[in-house]
Formats: sequence, C-alpha cells, structure tokens
Amino acid sequence: MNSVYFERYIAAARRAPQVWRLVLGAVVVALCYLLGAIAVFASLTFFAGPDRALSVMGHLQTPDTPAKVFLLFATFPGAALGVFLAARVLHRRAPATLFGPRVRLVQDFARAAAVVLALGLAYLAGWAWYFDATPNLSWGSWAALLPLTLSALLIQTGTEELVFRGYLLQQLAARFTTPAVSMGLTAAGFAALHFDPAESTGANALVVGSSGLFGLMAADLTRVTGNIGAAWGFHFVNNLFALGFLATKGSITGLALYTTPYDVVQLADHPQVLLFDMGTTIISWAVLRRILRR
Repeated sequence: MNSVYFERYIAAARRAPQVWRLVLGAVVVALCYLLGAIAVFASLTFFAGPDRALSVMGHLQTPDTPAKVFLLFATFPGAALGVFLAARVLHRRAPATLFGPRVRLVQDFARAAAVVLALGLAYLAGWAWYFDATPNLSWGSWAALLPLTLSALLIQTGTEELVFRGYLLQQLAARFTTPAVSMGLTAAGFAALHFDPAESTGANALVVGSSGLFGLMAADLTRVTGNIGAAWGFHFVNNLFALGFLATKGSITGLALYTTPYDVVQLADHPQVLLFDMGTTIISWAVLRRILRR
C-alpha cells in the first residue's frame, strides 16, 4: 500500500502512464546520455586534440585520476536533461514533479545524509580493524578537490535518482498498482547499471547484488517520503565514502583519499567486507525509515 505522500508524488505521472511512453522515454534518456558523452568528447578534442581525447576517453573505464573521474561524471547531465525532456514531451508533466515537494526534499536529503554519514564513519572504523588502507591522494590534494568532488557527486547521484527513483519509479507506480513491480523493476535496472562485463563473475555478482539491494531500499524510502530527497542523501553519502574516502582498488579511485588493499576481483575472497557493507546499508535504511516516516 502506498503512503499518501507517495500518491501525491506519482499524481502527475498518472496523466500519461502508458508503458510505450515509458519505453520511449527510456530511449530518450539513453540517447541524451550518449549525446552528452559525445559533447564531452568534442570539448576534449577541441582543447586537447583528437589523439589525446581518444586516449583519455578510452581509459575512462579505469578512472584512477581526478581528471578522468570528473570527465566520467561530466557525461551524467545529458541523462538528466533526457529525463526532463521525456517528462515534458512524452508524459505532459513538469520536470519539477520528478523531485517531489522542494522543502521536504531538502529536509529529507539532509536527514538521510547525516544518518548515513554517522553510520559510514562507524563502518570505516570497523573496516580498519581488519585492513590497512593504502594512501591514494595526498591530504592537500584531496582537500583542494573536495568542493569539486562534492559537486560532481551531487550531479552523479542526483541524475541516477532522477532516472530510477524519479522517472522510472513514478511512471511504473502510476501504471502498476503493486509496489513490488515498480520497486523491483527499478531496483533491477539500477543493479544492471552496475554490471561490468570486464570483471569476473564472482565480483560482478557481489556488486550487482549489493546495488540491487540498495535500489530496493532507495525505492522504499521514496515510497515512504514521497520525494527523492532521502534516497538522494542516502546515495550521495554512500558514494562519498566509496569514491571520496575509501575506494576499492580497480574501481573509481581518482578522487579517493585511500584505496583498499584488495581490488574489485578479490572482493569475492573477502565475504566479510560485503556482509559488513550490506549490514551497514540495511541498518542505515532501517534507521532512516523510522526517522522519516510521517
């Protein structure tokens, strides 16, 4: 059963809930993301030359420098513009309806961010009991880049929330009355986004599984609160820890202060890391659900 806040949140989506519109909208989002990536490549070509641009873009799968990470995140606004376009043209609704009430969005974002930050610091303390972190960026470089890092993460996580907990969750919930359908499909899509064909089967299963779990929890927080603020704050701080403080070696490490002594492939050899991480995520969700439920 949906909360009254969620019913208000999806009201605009009920104007044009047809599945064909949603499918076409997903294509629009994908095309706009591709055009955004092309625009980034064109800009890089203009300033650095075609050979350098091809070299840099070809190595974005291993973003191990700040420049590479910022370039990777620069492709995200295209997807956000695609969502706004799909909402306006295909569903006859204002892009602002994708966010939920502004005041509650800001409040829920701040509360979620504070809770996840506190529990994330406890997680890092527990992790440090078993492992020694490897220094990555110097403290001076990390601090100088921090404002840009925070801005980039706001854009990256905000775009993903708009796509999955905004557009897709709203339109699916407007079409299908069972919450399990809308929540399950958006979580599955979010999990698929984190699939990396270059990684081993075991590592992929861990990453995809944990991403799917997070997607379900973020969808539930959105359903309870009627806006994407809580899910966005949850996502933002989670990525801040994973990309800005302690990044897993072999993943997106360019902005991290430290990296793990093991890489993504070796995660399968350390199941306690996954269990601890998923446990912290579940506790964060449970605490937030209790705090934010009205």
